[in-house]
Amino acid sequence: MSEAQEQNPPADENFEEMLASSFDFSYTPPRRGEIREATILQIDEREIIVDLGAKQDGIVPSQDLERMEAAFRESLETGASVPVYVVNPRDQNDNLIVSINMGLQRYDWEKARELLTSQDAVDVKVSGYNKGGALVRWNRLEGFIPSSHLVSTNLSVDRKEAMTQLIGNTLGVKVIEVDQDRRRLIFSEREAQKEWRAKRKAKLLAELNVGDVVNGVVTGLRDFGAFVNIGGADGLIHVSELAWHRVDHPRDILHIGEEIEVYVLNLDRQTNRIALSRKRLLSDPWDDAQYRYHEGQLVSGYVTNVVDFGAFVALEDGLEGLLHLSEMGDGALKEPYSYVQKSDQLSLRISHLEPEKRRVGFTQRWGTEAGADDAPSAQGGDQESASAAVDESEDDSTSE
Repeated sequence: MSEAQEQNPPADENFEEMLASSFDFSYTPPRRGEIREATILQIDEREIIVDLGAKQDGIVPSQDLERMEAAFRESLETGASVPVYVVNPRDQNDNLIVSINMGLQRYDWEKARELLTSQDAVDVKVSGYNKGGALVRWNRLEGFIPSSHLVSTNLSVDRKEAMTQLIGNTLGVKVIEVDQDRRRLIFSEREAQKEWRAKRKAKLLAELNVGDVVNGVVTGLRDFGAFVNIGGADGLIHVSELAWHRVDHPRDILHIGEEIEVYVLNLDRQTNRIALSRKRLLSDPWDDAQYRYHEGQLVSGYVTNVVDFGAFVALEDGLEGLLHLSEMGDGALKEPYSYVQKSDQLSLRISHLEPEKRRVGFTQRWGTEAGADDAPSAQGGDQESASAAVDESEDDSTSE
């Protein structure tokens, strides 16, 4: 090739270079549903013009501006970068319609997926309800809390009234399901409460010491004991720690919502368990029983339990003993159930008192001819067998 040809390339080569420089074959037109980063070019009262790298500028219509929070709308300025959602690549007027609100939702969905993984708690605002649960709003997304995952309302009373009262309230929740394609975002208040209680309990365990005396509220009653909230976390009073006398069921002496003072009996920081006691704050009736009571003394008590061989009776101060079947009525009873029932008030006498063994026996036959004949053998025979039964019953109670 001559020097002249190198300096003046053919016309067709110039045309190809011009053609290549005029067209960017990597360009892809915006598609409906696509999210792109855009730069704000102009802000008007009824629309915002943005550049999203397309052949034409995008228009954010007035409807989208009205959906924005006032504070966010006022914070927008020319030159700012915002995500936009392509609503319509070409409307009837050949305009490219985009939405900032729907673009921002992309970040909320991403954050929701992160929360599903991290299980961090967030706040949502109740906006309504349906038959399945509560409708809530989180950032720019609509979410849902199933009724089974709500704890801030009592749905067993009047469901409509209870759900209506929730509207406008802010609830602490955890994300339990995210499906952006179906626009499904499910929250759980119950799971957030579990985590909050666990953290609160761990904090309480770090602050408490065995022997502390604290105030609490009874939150639950079970066969094995009572749950008491002591500042955001529940501790358990075992049935054997409710009183110095025998307690058949916690509901016999406590009720839900009652405020009581409790003694911190044990702390297990590995399992986050708090053992409490009520009876440790009550005077032990056996400490001075030998000075306040004597054999033959007339006393009044109430039945705490009825068993095949008699009935357990507690005095007002909690001192509890056995009224053996042979010491009931005229002593001829075959079984006690038709004669006494739980909670019955009885007038009886102390037949024997053994403070060192924490044992007392009662009789209703003191002074009768049969009772006088039986009195010398009250420490042995059937009474001795009954005492053994008392010991065995106490062991069973302690091992629960």
